[in-house]
Amino acid sequence: MKKFFDEIKKDIKFKSAGPGKKLADDGSSKPQTVQSSGHAKPRHVTPTEGAQMAGAAALARIEGQSRPWVQSSQDTIRLQVKRELEAEASALEITGKERKATIEGSYVKDPAFLSVKGVYFTCPLTGATLTKGEREVHIKEAILMRFEEDAVEASVMMIHTFNKDREKVKAAVDIISKYIENICKNPTEEKYRKIKLSNKVFQEKVKTVEGSREFLEAVGFQSIMLDVDGQEETEEFLVLMEHEPEALELMKERRGRLQRGEPVRAQLDRQPQAFRPSPNAMRFELPPEFYNLTADELKKEQQLKTEAVDRNAMLRTKAMREREEQRERRKYNYTLLRVRLPDGNILQGTFLAWDKVSVLFEFVRQSLVDGWQPFELVAPGGHKLREDQEVALNECSLVPAVLLTFTWDAAVQADIAAAGGKGPTLLQPELLEKIQTLN
Repeated sequence: MKKFFDEIKKDIKFKSAGPGKKLADDGSSKPQTVQSSGHAKPRHVTPTEGAQMAGAAALARIEGQSRPWVQSSQDTIRLQVKRELEAEASALEITGKERKATIEGSYVKDPAFLSVKGVYFTCPLTGATLTKGEREVHIKEAILMRFEEDAVEASVMMIHTFNKDREKVKAAVDIISKYIENICKNPTEEKYRKIKLSNKVFQEKVKTVEGSREFLEAVGFQSIMLDVDGQEETEEFLVLMEHEPEALELMKERRGRLQRGEPVRAQLDRQPQAFRPSPNAMRFELPPEFYNLTADELKKEQQLKTEAVDRNAMLRTKAMREREEQRERRKYNYTLLRVRLPDGNILQGTFLAWDKVSVLFEFVRQSLVDGWQPFELVAPGGHKLREDQEVALNECSLVPAVLLTFTWDAAVQADIAAAGGKGPTLLQPELLEKIQTLN
């Protein structure tokens, strides 16, 4: 069988070489036309390297298959081989043009073609723009630098930001608050002004929380080695020297700052962009940061997609459908939303998947010159969003990327027109100055 296909390959190669000529012929003379009883074939183009590789793979596969012998003409077999070659070459050419991604079964092209380059954040302390991987280190450095300006504020930030376990933070804050409360209530009692660092409660509840000692020192406690009854060696204490009544009031204020403290978090940079009218408005290419999936989960996505066909063929209860919708929503960390304006221009912004609908309205309002006027946003399918909706974007199926339609309130615009007013101005000048064309 292998020998038989070798003969076929030689025959195809020989016939595709084109008309021959005599060795004695002059190179400038015209080649003789070869007469054939069949139809004239188009001039053969030398296959590309990819097509040759695909053809070799197809022949290797055919040769490796054990098939029962079926009598057939050589022309039929040649046609079968030719179809295999063309199919493999076509598949290879498509793969070369686009790199298939495991996310959502979509095709991720060159980074230059992404709808947004990535997800970025803004540090509230420095205003720096950061990537997801940079934000934590940058914020820690910014907090530590703040000790030079306000040690109390910096230590409060440390306690609430550097420690992820909120229960431990609350326990430490409660104990430190109790230290200060006892001092303020009993300003002359020396025992309340001393904290023994080897104390079990301090060791387990306060010391383990980063920033707690820095706060105590910022409000006036000093490290002192003191004698302990029944011990030969001294021990370390944090001691607060006597203060005037005014100083005690200041301590109460600082305790309040500690209790009201919140973690310092980088804020999502919405990266507002404006685009000219484009038929590509519904085309989205998202980077991996938008998906709340691990590498292994991404690989399973394709399998789940194929299984979904079988599931959809089954009769499912409403509860089953709702559970599947909830799992689908949780797959996304962020969403890229576009709003098509009445003049055709497109406004784009990045949002957290759990941002409320009101956050989207506020973003659009701030991007417009006449944002004070009432307007509507219409989701795909004709569903109108309401600005007062306290519903997350993912709960409205506005993930991971959606094109919305913007319309002014018709009644308000009619009143403005009747009064002789002009139509509203749309995008802010700073957005129009940087308007781009969608790829």
